[in-house]
Amino acid sequence: MADHYKALGVSRDATAEEIKRAYRKLARELHPDVNPDPAAEERFKEISTAYEVLSDAEKRQMYDLGGDPFSGGGFNAAAGFGFGDIVDAFFGGGGHRGPIPRRRRGQDALIRVNISLEDAAFGQTRDLSIDTAIECGVCKGAGTATNTSLTECSMCHGRGEVQQVQRSFIGQVMTAHRCPQCNGFGNLLPNPCLECVGDGRVRTRVNISINIPPGIEDGQRMQMSGSGEVGPGGGPKGDLYIEFVQKPHPIFQRRGDQLHATLPLPMTAAALGATLEIETLDGPVSVNVKPGTQSGTSVTLAGYGMPRLGKHGRGDLIVHLAVQTPTEISEEQAELLRQLAALRNEEKPDATLHETAGGIFGKIKDVFTSK
Repeated sequence: MADHYKALGVSRDATAEEIKRAYRKLARELHPDVNPDPAAEERFKEISTAYEVLSDAEKRQMYDLGGDPFSGGGFNAAAGFGFGDIVDAFFGGGGHRGPIPRRRRGQDALIRVNISLEDAAFGQTRDLSIDTAIECGVCKGAGTATNTSLTECSMCHGRGEVQQVQRSFIGQVMTAHRCPQCNGFGNLLPNPCLECVGDGRVRTRVNISINIPPGIEDGQRMQMSGSGEVGPGGGPKGDLYIEFVQKPHPIFQRRGDQLHATLPLPMTAAALGATLEIETLDGPVSVNVKPGTQSGTSVTLAGYGMPRLGKHGRGDLIVHLAVQTPTEISEEQAELLRQLAALRNEEKPDATLHETAGGIFGKIKDVFTSK
Protein backbone atom coordinates (compact mmCIF):
# COMPACT_ATOMS: atom_id res chain seq x y z
CA MET A 1 0.00 0.00 0.00
CA ALA A 2 1.29 3.44 -0.96
CA ASP A 3 2.42 5.71 1.84
CA HIS A 4 0.20 8.74 1.35
CA TYR A 5 1.76 10.64 4.26
CA LYS A 6 5.21 10.23 2.73
CA ALA A 7 3.89 11.28 -0.67
CA LEU A 8 2.77 14.63 0.74
CA GLY A 9 5.74 14.94 3.09
CA VAL A 10 3.67 15.20 6.28
CA SER A 11 3.61 13.26 9.54
CA ARG A 12 0.87 10.76 10.41
CA ASP A 13 -0.56 13.15 12.98
CA ALA A 14 -0.69 16.12 10.58
CA THR A 15 -3.77 18.32 10.77
CA ALA A 16 -6.18 18.80 7.88
CA GLU A 17 -4.79 22.29 7.29
CA GLU A 18 -1.20 21.00 7.19
CA ILE A 19 -2.22 18.35 4.65
CA LYS A 20 -3.96 20.94 2.47
CA ARG A 21 -0.94 23.29 2.55
CA ALA A 22 1.43 20.47 1.61
CA TYR A 23 -0.75 19.43 -1.32
CA ARG A 24 -1.10 22.99 -2.65
CA LYS A 25 2.65 23.49 -2.58
CA LEU A 26 3.36 20.25 -4.48
CA ALA A 27 0.50 20.79 -6.93
CA ARG A 28 1.93 24.13 -8.01
CA GLU A 29 5.23 22.41 -8.85
CA LEU A 30 3.97 19.17 -10.43
CA HIS A 31 0.78 20.03 -12.35
CA PRO A 32 1.17 18.91 -16.02
CA ASP A 33 0.30 22.41 -17.30
CA VAL A 34 3.24 23.76 -15.31
CA ASN A 35 5.72 20.87 -15.47
CA PRO A 36 5.63 18.82 -18.72
CA ASP A 37 8.04 16.18 -17.38
CA PRO A 38 6.34 12.71 -17.52
CA ALA A 39 7.80 11.90 -14.11
CA ALA A 40 6.16 15.03 -12.70
CA GLU A 41 2.81 13.90 -14.12
CA GLU A 42 3.10 10.55 -12.33
CA ARG A 43 4.10 12.32 -9.13
CA PHE A 44 1.11 14.64 -9.50
CA LYS A 45 -1.21 11.64 -9.72
CA GLU A 46 0.45 10.22 -6.60
CA ILE A 47 -0.05 13.34 -4.49
CA SER A 48 -3.57 13.78 -5.84
CA THR A 49 -4.50 10.31 -4.65
CA ALA A 50 -2.82 10.95 -1.30
CA TYR A 51 -4.70 14.21 -0.87
CA GLU A 52 -8.04 12.63 -1.80
CA VAL A 53 -7.54 10.03 0.95
CA LEU A 54 -6.07 12.18 3.70
CA SER A 55 -8.39 15.17 3.22
CA ASP A 56 -11.44 12.97 3.80
CA ALA A 57 -11.87 12.02 7.47
CA GLU A 58 -13.57 8.67 6.75
CA LYS A 59 -11.14 7.65 4.03
CA ARG A 60 -8.19 8.68 6.19
CA GLN A 61 -9.47 6.62 9.10
CA MET A 62 -9.96 3.57 6.86
CA TYR A 63 -6.47 4.05 5.40
CA ASP A 64 -4.89 4.36 8.86
CA LEU A 65 -6.60 1.10 9.87
CA GLY A 66 -5.10 -0.69 6.87
CA GLY A 67 -8.28 -0.81 4.79
CA ASP A 68 -8.96 0.29 1.20
CA PRO A 69 -10.27 3.86 1.32
CA PHE A 70 -11.84 3.42 -2.14
CA SER A 71 -13.56 0.13 -1.41
CA GLY A 72 -16.92 1.86 -1.24
CA GLY A 73 -16.86 2.68 -4.94
CA GLY A 74 -15.30 6.13 -4.62
CA PHE A 75 -13.57 7.55 -7.66
CA ASN A 76 -9.97 6.61 -8.38
CA ALA A 77 -7.86 9.73 -8.09
CA ALA A 78 -5.20 8.19 -10.33
CA ALA A 79 -7.74 8.16 -13.16
CA GLY A 80 -8.29 11.91 -12.93
CA PHE A 81 -8.37 14.36 -10.02
CA GLY A 82 -11.41 16.60 -9.51
CA PHE A 83 -11.06 20.02 -11.13
CA GLY A 84 -12.54 21.74 -8.08
CA ASP A 85 -9.76 20.38 -5.88
CA ILE A 86 -7.13 21.59 -8.33
CA VAL A 87 -8.63 25.08 -8.18
CA ASP A 88 -8.65 24.83 -4.40
CA ALA A 89 -4.98 23.88 -4.47
CA PHE A 90 -3.98 26.92 -6.52
CA PHE A 91 -6.38 29.58 -5.23
CA GLY A 92 -7.18 28.55 -1.67
CA GLY A 93 -10.79 27.53 -2.19
CA GLY A 94 -12.99 27.58 0.90
CA GLY A 95 -15.62 30.16 1.70
CA HIS A 96 -19.39 29.87 1.57
CA ARG A 97 -20.95 27.88 -1.24
CA GLY A 98 -24.63 28.16 -2.10
CA PRO A 99 -27.16 30.86 -1.20
CA ILE A 100 -26.93 32.65 2.12
CA PRO A 101 -30.04 32.07 4.23
CA ARG A 102 -32.03 35.21 5.01
CA ARG A 103 -33.17 33.73 8.31
CA ARG A 104 -30.21 33.72 10.69
CA ARG A 105 -29.59 33.62 14.43
CA GLY A 106 -29.64 36.93 16.26
CA GLN A 107 -26.67 38.50 18.01
CA ASP A 108 -25.90 38.04 21.67
CA ALA A 109 -26.28 41.11 23.87
CA LEU A 110 -24.50 42.28 27.02
CA ILE A 111 -25.86 44.71 29.59
CA ARG A 112 -24.31 45.80 32.90
CA VAL A 113 -26.42 46.07 36.02
CA ASN A 114 -25.34 47.98 39.12
CA ILE A 115 -26.13 46.23 42.39
CA SER A 116 -25.56 46.98 46.05
CA LEU A 117 -23.87 44.69 48.55
CA GLU A 118 -27.31 43.96 50.00
CA ASP A 119 -28.58 42.91 46.54
CA ALA A 120 -25.63 40.55 46.20
CA ALA A 121 -26.18 39.16 49.69
CA PHE A 122 -29.89 38.44 49.57
CA GLY A 123 -30.75 38.41 45.87
CA GLN A 124 -33.37 40.50 44.18
CA THR A 125 -35.81 40.53 41.29
CA ARG A 126 -35.05 43.51 39.03
CA ASP A 127 -37.12 44.88 36.14
CA LEU A 128 -35.05 46.26 33.25
CA SER A 129 -35.82 48.13 30.02
CA ILE A 130 -33.51 47.25 27.13
CA ASP A 131 -33.26 48.21 23.46
CA THR A 132 -33.32 45.12 21.28
CA ALA A 133 -34.54 43.67 17.97
CA ILE A 134 -37.85 41.79 17.87
CA GLU A 135 -39.70 40.03 15.08
CA CYS A 136 -41.58 42.39 12.78
CA GLY A 137 -45.26 42.28 13.68
CA VAL A 138 -46.39 43.04 10.13
CA CYS A 139 -44.52 40.45 8.05
CA LYS A 140 -43.80 38.01 10.91
CA GLY A 141 -40.12 37.90 9.98
CA ALA A 142 -40.59 37.20 6.26
CA GLY A 143 -39.40 40.64 5.21
CA THR A 144 -41.97 40.85 2.39
CA ALA A 145 -44.99 43.10 2.04
CA THR A 146 -48.44 41.60 2.58
CA ASN A 147 -49.51 39.10 -0.14
CA THR A 148 -46.08 39.18 -1.79
CA SER A 149 -43.16 36.75 -1.75
CA LEU A 150 -39.50 36.45 -2.63
CA THR A 151 -38.48 35.98 -6.25
CA GLU A 152 -35.57 34.00 -7.60
CA CYS A 153 -32.55 36.04 -8.61
CA SER A 154 -32.34 36.24 -12.40
CA MET A 155 -28.55 36.58 -12.39
CA CYS A 156 -27.53 33.55 -10.28
CA HIS A 157 -30.81 31.59 -10.61
CA GLY A 158 -31.02 30.98 -6.89
CA ARG A 159 -27.43 29.78 -6.39
CA GLY A 160 -26.26 32.93 -4.59
CA GLU A 161 -23.03 32.99 -6.61
CA VAL A 162 -21.95 33.54 -10.16
CA GLN A 163 -19.15 31.76 -11.99
CA GLN A 164 -16.48 33.33 -14.10
CA VAL A 165 -13.98 31.64 -16.43
CA GLN A 166 -10.52 33.17 -16.58
CA ARG A 167 -7.39 32.19 -18.44
CA SER A 168 -4.22 31.58 -16.46
CA PHE A 169 -0.87 29.89 -16.84
CA ILE A 170 -2.53 26.52 -16.12
CA GLY A 171 -5.33 27.10 -18.64
CA GLN A 172 -8.90 28.11 -18.05
CA VAL A 173 -9.87 28.48 -14.41
CA MET A 174 -13.44 28.81 -13.20
CA THR A 175 -14.01 30.91 -10.08
CA ALA A 176 -17.17 31.61 -8.11
CA HIS A 177 -18.13 34.95 -6.55
CA ARG A 178 -21.04 36.18 -4.48
CA CYS A 179 -23.84 37.33 -6.75
CA PRO A 180 -23.82 41.16 -6.90
CA GLN A 181 -27.53 41.39 -7.69
CA CYS A 182 -28.94 39.44 -4.70
CA ASN A 183 -25.84 39.81 -2.48
CA GLY A 184 -25.57 36.05 -2.14
CA PHE A 185 -29.12 35.31 -0.97
CA GLY A 186 -30.25 33.68 -4.21
CA ASN A 187 -33.52 35.60 -4.13
CA LEU A 188 -34.80 39.16 -4.24
CA LEU A 189 -37.27 41.28 -2.28
CA PRO A 190 -39.26 43.10 -4.96
CA ASN A 191 -41.78 44.32 -2.38
CA PRO A 192 -40.11 44.62 1.03
CA CYS A 193 -42.16 45.08 4.17
CA LEU A 194 -42.56 48.79 4.83
CA GLU A 195 -42.34 48.29 8.59
CA CYS A 196 -38.97 46.52 8.74
CA VAL A 197 -37.65 47.40 5.23
CA GLY A 198 -37.16 43.72 4.48
CA ASP A 199 -35.07 42.84 7.54
CA GLY A 200 -37.83 40.84 9.22
CA ARG A 201 -37.26 42.56 12.55
CA VAL A 202 -37.61 45.98 14.17
CA ARG A 203 -35.89 47.66 17.09
CA THR A 204 -37.85 48.56 20.16
CA ARG A 205 -37.62 48.87 23.93
CA VAL A 206 -38.78 45.87 25.92
CA ASN A 207 -39.12 45.17 29.62
CA ILE A 208 -37.56 42.06 31.13
CA SER A 209 -37.30 40.71 34.65
CA ILE A 210 -34.07 39.23 36.02
CA ASN A 211 -33.33 37.39 39.24
CA ILE A 212 -30.13 38.47 40.97
CA PRO A 213 -28.81 35.28 42.62
CA PRO A 214 -27.58 35.54 46.25
CA GLY A 215 -23.78 35.46 46.37
CA ILE A 216 -23.15 36.96 42.93
CA GLU A 217 -19.82 38.79 42.78
CA ASP A 218 -18.63 41.92 41.05
CA GLY A 219 -17.87 41.24 37.36
CA GLN A 220 -19.66 37.90 37.19
CA ARG A 221 -22.05 37.29 34.29
CA MET A 222 -25.35 35.49 34.03
CA GLN A 223 -26.49 33.99 30.71
CA MET A 224 -30.15 34.19 29.70
CA SER A 225 -30.52 31.85 26.72
CA GLY A 226 -32.86 33.04 23.98
CA SER A 227 -33.28 36.53 25.46
CA GLY A 228 -31.04 38.37 23.01
CA GLU A 229 -31.88 39.94 19.66
CA VAL A 230 -34.12 38.27 17.09
CA GLY A 231 -32.08 37.35 14.03
CA PRO A 232 -32.50 38.68 10.46
CA GLY A 233 -35.47 37.19 8.68
CA GLY A 234 -37.12 36.44 12.02
CA GLY A 235 -34.32 34.03 12.96
CA PRO A 236 -33.91 32.57 16.46
CA LYS A 237 -32.91 34.88 19.28
CA GLY A 238 -29.37 35.17 20.55
CA ASP A 239 -28.47 35.08 24.23
CA LEU A 240 -28.51 37.91 26.74
CA TYR A 241 -25.60 38.25 29.18
CA ILE A 242 -26.04 40.23 32.40
CA GLU A 243 -22.81 41.51 33.97
CA PHE A 244 -23.15 42.59 37.59
CA VAL A 245 -21.23 45.61 38.89
CA GLN A 246 -21.23 45.81 42.68
CA LYS A 247 -21.08 49.29 44.15
CA PRO A 248 -18.66 49.92 47.06
CA HIS A 249 -20.22 49.70 50.53
CA PRO A 250 -19.53 52.47 53.04
CA ILE A 251 -18.80 50.02 55.88
CA PHE A 252 -18.14 46.48 54.64
CA GLN A 253 -15.35 45.27 52.39
CA ARG A 254 -15.96 42.00 50.57
CA ARG A 255 -13.36 39.25 50.14
CA GLY A 256 -15.13 36.38 48.40
CA ASP A 257 -17.72 35.10 50.86
CA GLN A 258 -16.20 37.05 53.79
CA LEU A 259 -17.02 40.57 54.91
CA HIS A 260 -14.58 42.80 56.77
CA ALA A 261 -15.31 45.88 58.87
CA THR A 262 -13.47 48.00 61.43
CA LEU A 263 -14.87 48.79 64.88
CA PRO A 264 -13.26 51.78 66.65
CA LEU A 265 -12.84 50.93 70.34
CA PRO A 266 -12.16 53.33 73.25
CA MET A 267 -9.05 52.36 75.18
CA THR A 268 -11.11 52.00 78.35
CA ALA A 269 -13.38 49.43 76.68
CA ALA A 270 -10.32 47.63 75.33
CA ALA A 271 -8.78 47.52 78.80
CA LEU A 272 -11.89 46.66 80.77
CA GLY A 273 -13.81 44.66 78.17
CA ALA A 274 -17.31 45.41 76.91
CA THR A 275 -20.33 44.05 75.09
CA LEU A 276 -21.14 46.21 72.06
CA GLU A 277 -24.02 46.06 69.60
CA ILE A 278 -23.05 46.49 65.93
CA GLU A 279 -25.15 46.68 62.78
CA THR A 280 -24.68 43.85 60.25
CA LEU A 281 -26.44 43.10 56.96
CA ASP A 282 -28.83 40.97 59.02
CA GLY A 283 -29.49 43.54 61.70
CA PRO A 284 -28.02 44.25 65.18
CA VAL A 285 -25.60 41.69 66.64
CA SER A 286 -23.69 41.75 69.96
CA VAL A 287 -19.90 41.62 69.98
CA ASN A 288 -18.02 40.66 73.13
CA VAL A 289 -14.74 42.52 73.67
CA LYS A 290 -12.46 40.76 76.11
CA PRO A 291 -10.56 42.75 78.77
CA GLY A 292 -7.08 43.68 77.59
CA THR A 293 -7.98 43.58 73.86
CA GLN A 294 -5.17 44.89 71.65
CA SER A 295 -5.59 47.05 68.57
CA GLY A 296 -5.70 44.87 65.45
CA THR A 297 -7.49 42.01 67.20
CA SER A 298 -10.36 40.59 65.16
CA VAL A 299 -13.66 39.04 66.17
CA THR A 300 -15.31 36.52 63.84
CA LEU A 301 -19.09 36.44 63.51
CA ALA A 302 -19.76 33.11 61.82
CA GLY A 303 -22.47 33.08 59.16
CA TYR A 304 -22.84 36.85 58.88
CA GLY A 305 -20.85 37.16 55.66
CA MET A 306 -21.91 36.59 52.03
CA PRO A 307 -23.79 33.59 50.64
CA ARG A 308 -21.82 31.09 48.58
CA LEU A 309 -23.13 31.29 45.03
CA GLY A 310 -24.98 28.11 44.13
CA LYS A 311 -24.09 26.50 47.48
CA HIS A 312 -25.47 26.31 50.99
CA GLY A 313 -24.21 28.41 53.88
CA ARG A 314 -22.60 31.81 54.23
CA GLY A 315 -19.17 33.16 54.97
CA ASP A 316 -18.14 35.09 58.08
CA LEU A 317 -18.06 38.72 59.12
CA ILE A 318 -14.60 39.65 60.43
CA VAL A 319 -14.71 42.66 62.78
CA HIS A 320 -11.29 44.32 63.24
CA LEU A 321 -10.93 46.19 66.51
CA ALA A 322 -9.04 49.48 66.37
CA VAL A 323 -8.22 50.85 69.86
CA GLN A 324 -8.43 54.62 69.90
CA THR A 325 -6.18 56.83 71.97
CA PRO A 326 -7.82 60.10 73.03
CA THR A 327 -6.22 63.22 71.58
CA GLU A 328 -7.86 65.72 73.91
CA ILE A 329 -8.32 65.09 77.64
CA SER A 330 -9.16 67.25 80.63
CA GLU A 331 -6.78 67.89 83.51
CA GLU A 332 -8.87 65.62 85.71
CA GLN A 333 -8.63 62.80 83.16
CA ALA A 334 -4.89 63.37 82.79
CA GLU A 335 -4.45 63.12 86.58
CA LEU A 336 -6.36 59.82 86.61
CA LEU A 337 -4.16 58.47 83.83
CA ARG A 338 -1.02 59.53 85.74
CA GLN A 339 -2.33 57.70 88.80
CA LEU A 340 -2.99 54.61 86.65
CA ALA A 341 0.52 54.78 85.19
CA ALA A 342 1.95 54.98 88.69
CA LEU A 343 -0.10 52.01 89.84
CA ARG A 344 1.12 50.00 86.80
CA ASN A 345 4.73 51.19 87.19
CA GLU A 346 4.52 52.71 83.70
CA GLU A 347 5.55 56.26 84.53
CA LYS A 348 8.66 55.68 82.46
CA PRO A 349 7.75 53.29 79.59
CA ASP A 350 10.20 50.65 78.37
CA ALA A 351 11.96 52.06 75.29
CA THR A 352 13.27 48.70 73.98
CA LEU A 353 12.58 48.23 70.25
CA HIS A 354 10.90 45.02 69.06
CA GLU A 355 10.52 43.32 65.70
CA THR A 356 7.27 44.34 63.96
CA ALA A 357 7.07 41.57 61.32
CA GLY A 358 4.01 39.51 62.02
CA GLY A 359 2.94 41.86 64.79
CA ILE A 360 -0.09 44.03 65.15
CA PHE A 361 0.58 46.27 62.17
CA GLY A 362 1.59 43.36 59.97
CA LYS A 363 -1.66 41.60 60.76
CA ILE A 364 -3.71 44.68 59.96
CA LYS A 365 -1.86 45.12 56.66
CA ASP A 366 -2.34 41.45 55.74
CA VAL A 367 -6.07 41.68 56.32
CA PHE A 368 -6.62 44.66 54.06
CA THR A 369 -4.22 43.70 51.30
CA SER A 370 -5.22 40.04 51.00
CA LYS A 371 -7.17 39.10 47.91
